[in-house]
Amino acid sequence: MSELPTPSNSEFKPWGMEENVFIMLMHLSQLTGFIIPFGGLILPIVMWATNKDQSENINKHGKVVLNWIISFNIYLVISLILIPLVIGIGLLFGICITSLVFIVIGAIKANNGELWPYPISIKIFKL
Repeated sequence: MSELPTPSNSEFKPWGMEENVFIMLMHLSQLTGFIIPFGGLILPIVMWATNKDQSENINKHGKVVLNWIISFNIYLVISLILIPLVIGIGLLFGICITSLVFIVIGAIKANNGELWPYPISIKIFKL
């Protein structure tokens, strides 16, 4: 029984896509939560977990995305707790807009081959 050849980095195409496109879509996949409940959590994790061992770039970007998902959810819970104090409404709106902007910037930079850690992200997974 012969083993399948392992692709070199230049031949590696995660899910049949160029690596930069895949990484860009991994960032943008967070937006699926607006359409499918928990899609913005599950899809990026699946994309990262299935390809992290084949590409260091995918591994690094996946950690950036996961750090932001966790951070966003922490900020979201804090905002929801503060809603009775009225400040939570502004925080909730602000964190949602910030998340949208960060996801788009991260995706654009990823498509250009750059790693951009989201600025207010808690560094749970080290790069």
